[in-house]
Amino acid sequence: MSLSIRPVTKDNWLTLARLKVSEDQANFVAPNIYSIAEAQFGEDSEQGHWDSYPFGIYDDETPVGFLMYEFNFDSPKMQGFVVRLMVDEKFQGKGYGKFGVEKMIEIFRAEERVKVAGTSYEPENEAARKLYATYGFEETGEIWQGETLALLEIRTSP
Repeated sequence: MSLSIRPVTKDNWLTLARLKVSEDQANFVAPNIYSIAEAQFGEDSEQGHWDSYPFGIYDDETPVGFLMYEFNFDSPKMQGFVVRLMVDEKFQGKGYGKFGVEKMIEIFRAEERVKVAGTSYEPENEAARKLYATYGFEETGEIWQGETLALLEIRTSP
């Protein structure tokens, strides 16, 4: 098992768009095709503009999942954000989601302008809550765009 993430390109976007979660998870994550389209424009919020970076999660040459993170270095609250993380229904329970979270945290730590990273998930998504808590994300009690907000301190401010 050789895990990697690879940027979405003209050569792999359609394959990644076809990955899907099980029906009972469908209300927890947007379809990958939506995320791929959204990444072309980024996202604007009360925190300002966020630039999006979509990737496929691969096991050797097999695409098994999708992730997308964003940066907004001018945001006072959080400068990195986990926007999407999904593992195809055929590949769940094999550690691919954990790998995806670890890679995004690694990317946030490598960017010295990121002091705090955030993520959000549906309040009833216990699997996401447990996964992110394992890596130190703490719920703030805030609802961010209809979802539970959790933050991870990447580095303390000087």
